[in-house]
Amino acid sequence: MARQPALKPHASPGATHRRVDGLDALRGLAVVAMVAYHFAFDLAYFRVTAQNFYRDPFWLHSRTAILSSFLLVAGVSLVLAQGTPQGRARFWMHVGRVAGCALAVTVGSYVMFPRSFIWFGVLHAIAVSLLLIRPLAGRPWIALALGIAIVAAGNLFASPAFDSRALGWIGFMTGKPITEDYVPLFPWAGVMLIGVAAGHALARRDFALLAPLARLPAFVHWLGRHSLAIYLVHQPLLLGALWIAVGVVTRYN
Repeated sequence: MARQPALKPHASPGATHRRVDGLDALRGLAVVAMVAYHFAFDLAYFRVTAQNFYRDPFWLHSRTAILSSFLLVAGVSLVLAQGTPQGRARFWMHVGRVAGCALAVTVGSYVMFPRSFIWFGVLHAIAVSLLLIRPLAGRPWIALALGIAIVAAGNLFASPAFDSRALGWIGFMTGKPITEDYVPLFPWAGVMLIGVAAGHALARRDFALLAPLARLPAFVHWLGRHSLAIYLVHQPLLLGALWIAVGVVTRYN
């Protein structure tokens, strides 16, 4: 059976939000890329491969592309949420879920990597950025200009005054801190602001640009609709599976 048109809102008569097939699929593709990246990272962590994720331009650019995808989609989704009858209540519920998951990531990463635990990663950045950016969700041109400025500042300016956890979450550190994931507001909040501008541009055309993505397999859409849960569980599952596999191979070789 053919999929429903990409632009059809997925909502029952009493629903409070809109789903866009193409946007779910785009988020799902970002999830696939994220899982593939982390699987490759985990292979290097267990010394199955010799990839350098901290210096190799391919992996550095891959991380940038994956992060940008999630933050751009978060900005577009914020625009969609603002247009719903109960957008405010849903917004605070969403921020609460993301913040709670960010805390879980910090605790979990501290257990596994106490020297390099995640103190301000992608979920922390999304939660804080949503709070700061929400007043601009209806002002696409301001969001676009400010977003470009924040991205530029985050890439061009650095100062030793920000080389601590107390201020490092803002950005402007002179070097990457020892942590498994670092996503400061400068430049990454700027990417979400650009996503807000993109959301308005897409909405004006009823998301027609994303229509081809609606033809992707259903599991890609499912991944996009459950991206937060998948983000939380995929690394423990990958690490656990590889730990068992490496242990078995080592034992019988």
